[in-house]
Amino acid sequence: MNRVCWWLIVHLCILPVRGRKSGAKYEQIWTEEGSPFTIAHEKLVHGLSAAFAEGGYGDVVVRHAMSYSDPSIQSAFKDLAGEGCSHVVVLPLYPQSAHSTTGSVHDGVERAVKKTGWKGTYDFIDNYHDNPMYIKALAASIKHAGFDPESDDQLLLSFHSIPLKDIEAGDTYELQTGASSLQIASELGIDRKRWTIGYQCRFDKGREWLSPYTTEVLARWAEAREGRVFFVCPGFAVDCLETIYDIGAELKPFYEEKAREAGNPIGDGDFVYVPCLDRSKAHAKVLFDVTIPYVKERIDG
Repeated sequence: MNRVCWWLIVHLCILPVRGRKSGAKYEQIWTEEGSPFTIAHEKLVHGLSAAFAEGGYGDVVVRHAMSYSDPSIQSAFKDLAGEGCSHVVVLPLYPQSAHSTTGSVHDGVERAVKKTGWKGTYDFIDNYHDNPMYIKALAASIKHAGFDPESDDQLLLSFHSIPLKDIEAGDTYELQTGASSLQIASELGIDRKRWTIGYQCRFDKGREWLSPYTTEVLARWAEAREGRVFFVCPGFAVDCLETIYDIGAELKPFYEEKAREAGNPIGDGDFVYVPCLDRSKAHAKVLFDVTIPYVKERIDG
């Protein structure tokens, strides 16, 4: 679309409407600390910094940045330059890369490099969807939430959907979500009948989006009612509006309603949301494991 037309649509139509809707939802998930999304990232910075220090790389400076909020990617590069850094390792917190997520971060980094006059170099980590520690951490979090591999518990791995047009253009996101899911199921030791993939958070209904949609899976499972449902979002590094609000206020009630309609009312413990790795020490260790090869290459030789 013409850049001027797109800018007008975004700023006059999309952002005002989505801003009001998101603001109303954020009021319901806000904490005493502030935005759970922001706080989690700040905690991760401290956790990852500590992991580097414990690993003998205490000189590594860790900062976080946002694509559409503060601190911005540009401000992060300025800050790192002020700290005397000559090389940056950029890790988008999207385990599975997509044109619309990781790709947009890459564009943002390139703009920041140009606008700040960054003189150093940088590495860009495209994804970590099959990192062994990431897989093990997710499997452990699922078990910690109460999932029993020896029971009839069912596992729904729900990812953010993307337009099919992106996949047709070469986006490998679907392949990566599938690979992550297979490895998580393998780590848990469960067969294919016990788990499935769903896609949530369609931006609009004017395009074809990657499916099956999470709501379709939940409706089918509500009718069948074969066991407890454990809902996990492997593609979300940190809990956010799409997990805290959408699952608790929309998807769980949707599942409960469909179960009642099918004559299969459920109890309080029959739908379990497994939190993201979020601010946990396990998550900091995952990010350390993903980034340390790039750090070692620059520092050790």
